[in-house]
Amino acid sequence: MHKLLIEFIAVGVSSLVLTAILSHFIIPILRAKKVGQSIRAEGPKSHLGKAGTPTMGGIIFIMAILIVLLGVSIWYAVNGEQKALIPLALTMALAVFNGMVGFVDDYCKLIKKQNEGLKAWQKFLLQVVAAALYLVMMRAFGNLDTILHIPFTNKFVDLGIVYYAFALILIVGMVNSVNLTDGIDGLAGSVTLVVAVFFACVAFMHPMHEGNVALTLSAASVIGAAIGFLIYNLNPAKVFMGDTGSLFFGGVVTGMAFIINEPIIIFIAGGVYVFETLSVMIQVGSFKLRNKRVFRMSPIHHHFQEGGWSENKIVIVFSSVTALLCVLAWLGL
Repeated sequence: MHKLLIEFIAVGVSSLVLTAILSHFIIPILRAKKVGQSIRAEGPKSHLGKAGTPTMGGIIFIMAILIVLLGVSIWYAVNGEQKALIPLALTMALAVFNGMVGFVDDYCKLIKKQNEGLKAWQKFLLQVVAAALYLVMMRAFGNLDTILHIPFTNKFVDLGIVYYAFALILIVGMVNSVNLTDGIDGLAGSVTLVVAVFFACVAFMHPMHEGNVALTLSAASVIGAAIGFLIYNLNPAKVFMGDTGSLFFGGVVTGMAFIINEPIIIFIAGGVYVFETLSVMIQVGSFKLRNKRVFRMSPIHHHFQEGGWSENKIVIVFSSVTALLCVLAWLGL
């Protein structure tokens, strides 16, 4: 426990410092290269002033996380403990693959000079491939089984082959839910920070769990990187993470749930992500069936924004709700 705590602090602080340093140098480069955000005309009017803000900032904390974790991996390999990092490596591969999809999407938006990049089916197909490969490799290395724990109970259900369909839908759905949450300054980063803290607490609560090392290090890297990036991403944002960053974060938080074989728990801890998606589905469904909107605008954070809430207030409230949901998720383990 003592050794893991030291590693947690070292990884977290290193990720924070490296993200902050890289941000200081990369943001001006993005601005000089005119890697700016295009704003949807149908979006909140208050966002029109954000046009041109550097985007694709996710590359900053992705680089920081990978550099720090590479250093840790070398240390573990030298000490012959690399097997403990297999779930971490696979989860980071899932996150990076999704981040690459986001990068291509962001790049296409820049080329087209509009807020539409890859087609929805293209992103979906690539994300399904990433999720499928992740599940296959996790299973191949013995880090995944088909037995599902039902939160708040001591019941375990063996879903057999159905588990993989469930897991595939969960991963793709949650990754895109995190992406939808990234609609105002600092929101996705703040909510993800809270979720990562939750997983860190789980890691220290179950120090003997097989995936404990991988969970601790992945959570620490995300916590540090999120804090380092939020310095520049909170309102008024100097940089946006773009789909590059939000899809990467989506892959990480979902992967952390699979590391400890508690996939359902991400629905609870990441409840804000889930409701962001549900609000879009409800809005679209209501408009098609009744020609009426349920919310002023969706995703749900825009509903509150159109109601007069400041971006910082939304971030504080949504992060606080996430913290409460994480307590609930803790009780469900």
